This record gives sequence, C-alpha cells and structure tokens, in this order.
Amino acid sequence: MKISGFSMARNAHKLYYPIREVVLSALPLVDEFVVALGAGDPDDRSADLLGAIRNDKLKIVPTTWDIGKYPRGMENAHQTDIAKSHCSGDWLLYLQADEVIHEEDYPLIRSFCEKYLHDKSVEGFLFKYHHFWGDFDHCHNAHSWYKREIRIIRNDPAIHSWESAQSFRRIPVFDGLNYRQQEGTHKIRVIETPARIFHYGWVRPPELMRKKTQALDTIHKGADKVAEMTAQKHYEFDYGPLGRIPRYPGTHPAVMKEWISRLNWTDQLDYGRNYPVNRRPHRHEKFKYRLLSWLENHLLGGRTLGGFKNFVRIGTFNT
Repeated sequence: MKISGFSMARNAHKLYYPIREVVLSALPLVDEFVVALGAGDPDDRSADLLGAIRNDKLKIVPTTWDIGKYPRGMENAHQTDIAKSHCSGDWLLYLQADEVIHEEDYPLIRSFCEKYLHDKSVEGFLFKYHHFWGDFDHCHNAHSWYKREIRIIRNDPAIHSWESAQSFRRIPVFDGLNYRQQEGTHKIRVIETPARIFHYGWVRPPELMRKKTQALDTIHKGADKVAEMTAQKHYEFDYGPLGRIPRYPGTHPAVMKEWISRLNWTDQLDYGRNYPVNRRPHRHEKFKYRLLSWLENHLLGGRTLGGFKNFVRIGTFNT
C-alpha cells in the first residue's frame, strides 16, 4: 500500500501560511508529498522554505495561476487537481497550506488506509477539524465552522477537487474548467475517522490576517471588487472577544512548536467577552449562529443542525 500527500500554495510565506510545517507533519506517514507551488510575488520565500526540506519524498511542481480562467475560487481547486495528478499512491492525503496533522494520529490513519484498501465502496475518509482562532489556545466549536471534511481520497482520476478546494467530488465527465459543476457529479462515499486536522488559517497577526483575507477575496471575487472593498475599509481585521471562543485543552503537532513560539501579537488581541459595538461581526458572532451553536453543543451532543455536507458517510470509526 502506498500513501501520497499533496497540497498547493502561492505566496504562502508572505501571507503567513505554515506550509513547511504542513509538509513536515505528513512526511513520516506518506511515501511521497507533492506541492503545486504557484509563482508568487518577488518578496515571497515559499520556494526557499520548501527547498530547505531535504527529503526525497518531497516533489515541487511549479505552476502559474490564472484567476481569469478559473474565477470564483476555482483556481484553488485547479491547483489542487494539478498536485493530485502527480500522485502515485493508492490513497491520497490532502492538506491545505494551513492544515497540519498530529503525529499521534499516524498509526490510526495508516490503519484505516490498510483496512479499506481493497474495499472499493470506500472512496475516502473524513477527518475531524480543530479551527484555531486568533492564537493557539482558542478553538471554534461554532455552527458556522465545518466540523469534518474529506482529507483522504482514493487515487481515482474521476475524483476532483471541488468548488474552492475545500472538498472533493466524483465528476465522471469533467471539462477541466468548471470546478463548481453540480450536474452529473456525485458526493463520494467516506468513512468517518477520529483523525484530526489542525487548521491554523485564522492564526496570524491581524495585519497579515487582513492581507490574507484580501488575497482570498481576490481569488473569489476579482481584483475590481476587492479594490472597491478596500476603499470601503472592508479589510480592517479584528478577531473580536477571544473570551467567547472555547479554549483548546490538548496538544499541538510537534512540528508546530517553533511556529507557535513566534506568537507575538497577543497585545493586539481582546481576551474579554464583550462584543464590540462598532465593528462588522464575524459570522460566528451573529445571533443566528450563536443560537445554533448553543443548541448543537448543549442539547445535541455536538451533532450539527442542517448544513451542507459534501459526502456520503457510509461508516464511522465505531463500525
């Protein structure tokens, strides 16, 4: 059995993505790790950071992004598919440039891959998410944050990254352009596992969080819309009261130790519990989502009410 890892990135260093730690977290588990690395800005050092990883398992695929050809976030999916196409494993572990796995989960992940290797009804595996917010001590359990997502898929050319690369779909007839295609697509069949994804995409200095949000909106909404939003000061960023966000009681992946030690923006964070009145609220701060989160976490044992799930769960780790 062979496991490949894959990811994609562009301007990861400049925008404070822990891409090096992402790769290092997967290397002990996988037989190869492929990164589709887009040509970034002149001041970005992502290629240098990845090049400093002296490991024969790592393969860098240089790419060029074309947001005009793949608008509305679909370039993310296109780049993910490029990386996937260079993978040779039976199973493919996908990590975005801010997602890290814990070394404690290596045996668990490998055991699922071995158990279902020849069961073709299983097309992938669900991982549990820890979404960190503001710093490395606060982790969301709100309704507005997805609790599980597909992060291992079978190496099947008909399975593609989908929409903006959060998930995957089976697209038997694919034109290579429309990653938001719904007609003729199928949710893939997955087993839920207790393996974890540590998502650090919302942990960086507020100024860099502003730049990252602006970069994402450029991919999804286009440069003209972003220019308009910038003029309206849309990108001023405030994490809000971290006292409202649950504290994370566990350990972080060992590869994150140095990255976590760089935290130097606590003086810019609000550790209180009062919502600012003159600020556009984050989604998880809105009353609707606060109510749904309370119901899910206090009455439903964490079960999600409604919401879109891009998978067909055919089993869990208890089966």
